[in-house]
Amino acid sequence: MSSQRGNTSRSRGQKHQNTTAFKNDKYGATTQVKKANSKIHDGLCQRCKGVLEWKVKYNKYKPLTQPRKCVKCSQKTIKDAYHIICKPCSLQQEICCKCGKKEEIVIPVNSHLEQNEQEVDEQRKKGCRRRKTDMDGLDSDDDYDDDDDDFDDCEEEEDKDLDEDSAAKKPQRKSAVLPDLSPINIED
Repeated sequence: MSSQRGNTSRSRGQKHQNTTAFKNDKYGATTQVKKANSKIHDGLCQRCKGVLEWKVKYNKYKPLTQPRKCVKCSQKTIKDAYHIICKPCSLQQEICCKCGKKEEIVIPVNSHLEQNEQEVDEQRKKGCRRRKTDMDGLDSDDDYDDDDDDFDDCEEEEDKDLDEDSAAKKPQRKSAVLPDLSPINIED
């Protein structure tokens, strides 16, 4: 393209084009790349979210090593790279954490945490239901007592196994095995 001011039109396409897309974890992902790939960019407007996703995609994202100061509250509460406003201030004033503009927030702050909590609660409920159905399957107290006896046998076997393992792992001292040679007289 010409360096002439205002000359922005070109008739041909790009000369050099990549045949394959860039992969930031092509040769094995480092821990930094793994963290960046798994990070959820919440509390951002659409444009800022796109910028950070581009930085992650092309290995340009550099995480913070120490917390930064918030522009609004002057506290060291910013934990995410490229942000200028902490999440509490962003929630309170309904602004983007990165650019500080009052635009529509794509992913609300802490929405992914709420989803994780809901999933954990569902799993706990399912686990409790299974336990209750197992307990409901017992018809009488005699069956319940028989089950306890079975577990007692298992505990005794585990104790025996542990005792055998600990005895096998104890090192034997060779000095205790050797006889005392002090009273023996040796003649030339």
